Formats: sequence, structure tokens, C-alpha cells
Amino acid sequence: MAIDDYAERRHEVAAPAVATDALNFMLVAAARRDNRSITRQERHRAMHHPDLVDAQVAPEGRLEILSRSEVARLLDKSQSGLFEVFRSCSLAVLNCGNPFDDGKELLERYKDFDIRVIQRERGIKLDIRGAPASAFVDGRMINGIHEHLFAVLRDVIYVGDEISGNPRFDMATPLGVTDSVFHILRNAGVLHSLDNPNMVVCWGGHSIQREEYDYTKEVGYQLGLRGLDICTGCGPGAMKGPMKGAAIAHAKQRNGSGRYLGFTEPGIVAAEAPNPIVNNLVILPDVEKRLEAFIRAGHGIVVFPGGAGTAEEILYLLGILIHPDNTEMPFPLIFSGPKSAAEYFHRIDRFIGDTLGLAAQRRYKIVIDDPEQVAREMHTGIKHVREFRKEKSDAYYFNWLIKIDHEFQQPFAPTHEGMRNLDLRREQPSHVLAANLRRVFSGIVAGNVKDYGIRAVEQHGRFEISGDAAVMGPVDELLSSFVAQNRMKLAGRKYNPCYRIMSS
Repeated sequence: MAIDDYAERRHEVAAPAVATDALNFMLVAAARRDNRSITRQERHRAMHHPDLVDAQVAPEGRLEILSRSEVARLLDKSQSGLFEVFRSCSLAVLNCGNPFDDGKELLERYKDFDIRVIQRERGIKLDIRGAPASAFVDGRMINGIHEHLFAVLRDVIYVGDEISGNPRFDMATPLGVTDSVFHILRNAGVLHSLDNPNMVVCWGGHSIQREEYDYTKEVGYQLGLRGLDICTGCGPGAMKGPMKGAAIAHAKQRNGSGRYLGFTEPGIVAAEAPNPIVNNLVILPDVEKRLEAFIRAGHGIVVFPGGAGTAEEILYLLGILIHPDNTEMPFPLIFSGPKSAAEYFHRIDRFIGDTLGLAAQRRYKIVIDDPEQVAREMHTGIKHVREFRKEKSDAYYFNWLIKIDHEFQQPFAPTHEGMRNLDLRREQPSHVLAANLRRVFSGIVAGNVKDYGIRAVEQHGRFEISGDAAVMGPVDELLSSFVAQNRMKLAGRKYNPCYRIMSS
């Protein structure tokens, strides 16, 4: 497939600085649009910080008005307030396309960034100070980034008002957690009751080689030609490639209703800013609900090469699929990459066999260097999913029947004590071991790219992870291969491990 990605190659590597005269033009354009004068603060920023922009933006649609209590919570900087999560997620969205995969570095670089809600007689506006200039063109925010920014506002308000602390959602039970995920997705408008199953979830790393990225685009293209939509973690790399390929295929098929869903959570969004192809962004409250959203809303999953985050996702899904209650549940799962990724998937397969056993290995197929086969296998697998859902009277748009143990739903805080006390014995049910191994990789992701995880490692040293030698040996081997292949950080950035493996 010949895809013209000159602009992508040019702009993905680094965001160019914006010249001061261009910023002055942007200021004038923005001031004229808002029927106001340029402030002294705006002139000062244009002169001394040409890579930053101040702006006011209004929503389009149902978030035009907020209650006073909602605005107060958004501005509340206390522990119980929503300001910090709203601010950090908004900054991540505005940073789209810039070369960051370090939440702490992003927040420190834009330490003066601020965002406030202004209530007016005709609705609200967001007052933004010190935003990345790359989010604007001639003083106007790029439309896709504008959509994503208000998706953040929508989800932060909804979770804060309707989910957190609501007795309707008993988070101590599996059904309560699942019900909360359903309501968040429904509120975001991603559950379409009249659509046939066609949503393919694509997992893979944000830091991948060019050949691997191009391969993800080709797979997405083949999926799109067959009328399949794409859901990813919304970031760059293997999360962007399938969407880009599918978008071209949908255009060729004159499919104007293609959906490109992006599911993220506050801890990871700063490291994996939403890519511009995502046309429905959802911010889940934590990584566990994000992972459950993938499983409940998706009809099949393709896994591309990645690092610790991809391993976490694989372990989460396999732990669910090998649960005794899910043995008959059809759920197409394909691992795929170019020829150069054959060794990567050989290591992944060996790790799964050594830790979870043959039952887990039987739940997926490995397809190397054949995008058409991946698409055909997925298309056929999703037909089986439709037949199964129809027979069992389960919804096409949300998988209610799949059993997800509470072990996989409980939010895991990757503290040093929590990582040290993980149960990594070989002699336990495989799906329980998968849940604990998932936490290992979740903690490593936090230590690699999440603001709070990076700060914890800086303050207390590396996470110490210990368990049976039969488990820790394969874990150490897999992580070492990720480091050797530069899969832990963006290319060109030195990786300092945030963990220490200790066999008992």
C-alpha cells in the first residue's frame, strides 16, 4: 500500500518552534475573533515564550453549560477536587504530536500551564494559559484537539459527579465495576446498539521501529477494507498506525462512518497523548477500567510489538480468557508483526508458556508478515462472536457475558510496598498468576512514564520484584529483551530501569 506520509515523517519527530511574528499574528487573530484587546500578559508571552499560547475556547454540543458546583469542583485544587486531573489530562491532549513519553517531564516543561472554566450568560468557555503552540493554527485551536479537550471535560465531570462515591456503583463487586464502565462508555456515546460487531482493538507499543509502524498501518488498512473499525489506547506508534491505515481504507470504500475509538486514563495520557485520528476519545478513571472497556466494547484484538504496557495488556486478557467460566467464549486474538518481529513474538509466546501454560497459548494465533491473513482471520472470528452473542442473547455493543474476576478490576497502586508484596508463586491458578503478573508490568509502566511512578522511583529507588525463580526467570528475560530492543522509551532516549528482579 502506497501511503503518502511525508507530513507524518516531518512532524512526528519533533514539534517545530513557532516564530514570534507568527505568534503575534495568532494573538491578533484570536483577539479579533473574541472581540477583545490583546492583554499585556499575552504580548509578554509571545515575545519571551513563542512556543506557548493563551486562548479561550468554547464547546460545541452538550457541554455548553455547567452547574456552579461542577465548575467549583473543576477549580478545586484540594485532594477531593478535580482540578489536577483536569489540568494534566488537558495538557496531554494539547501536547498532541510532540515527542514526550514522560508524564513528569511534560508537567515540568509546562509548569505554568493553567486552564479555567469561565461561566458566561450563554454558556462556558475554557480559559487556557501557556498551552503548547503546536495545538493551534493561526491562533485557532485545531478541531480534533478541540474535540479531545472537551472529551476530557465531559469524562472528568461525569466520573466525578456520577461514578465516584455513588452508592449505585458498588466498586467492591465485579458487577458494580462493570456497570460503571458501561455508564462511562454510554455517556461518551461509543455504544451503538444497532451496529453489528465490527470493533477491532489494536494493542502495541508507542515506541516502535518504523518498519513495525508501517506494518500496523497495513493491517489497519486491510481491516478497514473489510468494514472493521478500530479501537486503541489512542496514542502514537502501534496505536496510531492501525487507525491511519483503516481511515484510508474506509475512504476507499466510501465508508463515511468509520469509528476510531481511543481509550485512555489520567495516568498514561500524558505519556501517550491522543493521536489526531481518534474521533471518539474516552478518559476512564484508572488503568483497570480502561482495560475492561477494551474487552467489553471490542469484538477481537490484534497485538503488535510493544513493551511493558503491551505485556500488561496481554496478561490481562489471557488471564480473563483462561478463567474456567470463559473457556467457550469466542474472542479472536492475533499477535502480528513484520518479519523483523518474529523473534519478539517468539519470546512473548515462550514467556506465556513458561508462566501461564498451554491453555493460555491456545487462546491466540501468531501471524507474521501477512496483514491480509490477519484481517481475514479477524473478520471470520468476529462473525463467530456475532453468532455466539446472538445465540446467548448478549448485546453486540457490550460484552456482558465474559467473566472478569474482581482480581482484574481492583485498582493497583504501584507503590514500593505493593510491588514488593506481589504474590508471584508458580503454584496458584493460572488466571490468578496472570492477574499478579499484570500488576508487575503495570508497576513498571508507572515507573517508566507516569508522573507519580517516576517520582516514587526517584525518591525511594527502584521497585523490587520477587517471586519463585520459575516465574521471575521468564519475567527477567522478557524485560531484558524489551530494554535491548529499546521498547521501554521513545527512540533516542536513554532508559534507566525502574525495577530490580529478585528471585526467592
